[in-house]
Amino acid sequence: MIRILLCLLVLAGGLPNAVAAQDRDTARYRPERASHWSFEMGAGADNRSKGASKSGSAPYVFGDVQWNGANGFYADAEFETIDSSGSSVETEMEAGWQYSALGFDFDTSASHKWRLGAVAGHDDAAWEYQFDVIKDFGAVDTRFRVEHSPDGLGSTRASTWVEGRVRFPLAERLKASVTLGLREQDKAPDYIGWNAGVAWALTETTALDLRWHGTDAQDQGSQYEDALVASVLVSF
Repeated sequence: MIRILLCLLVLAGGLPNAVAAQDRDTARYRPERASHWSFEMGAGADNRSKGASKSGSAPYVFGDVQWNGANGFYADAEFETIDSSGSSVETEMEAGWQYSALGFDFDTSASHKWRLGAVAGHDDAAWEYQFDVIKDFGAVDTRFRVEHSPDGLGSTRASTWVEGRVRFPLAERLKASVTLGLREQDKAPDYIGWNAGVAWALTETTALDLRWHGTDAQDQGSQYEDALVASVLVSF
């Protein structure tokens, strides 16, 4: 908990007003939008989550279907390929609410995850709760995120992830971003994770991303080693 509090202080100092302020950027709350469905699918050179690899540093694919209400409520179903606990596919059902207040955007959600075909005896399901605070400063947008699972997947028990992200344009359709996070886990390594890279909106529906991921826990296994990851996302 002390490390979590220290990270909060670092992020607060690095992101002005962020504390007062699937990224689900494609579904970011806009009160003027009517209810609608959105779909995403894509692939990447490595499935990275919170700095660590979930696919054994191998390529993966993912997909998502989401309903977005005009009142900010949403629900979605997702899948992604992994290599963990004997499972090759992880699925997720999520529900949440996005809203704006006092000049900030907020996103709070609860999700339930399953690892299909996991080896007997491995914990193949978990709840996760997420809270985002988002604030724009001109062309620069910032996000502060907290995620918590009371009993994680596999051998991991309680787990908390705290991160801050800064994103800014480099050119038309080209954005850079930097993310720094801290993870504390029961029965799994505590570590700091980060990534930095660029995203290029190739078309209105297709984006390419090139990103460097790293952690300070490389001695804990290959999933924590640094990696350069390229991915593609198609949304409609």
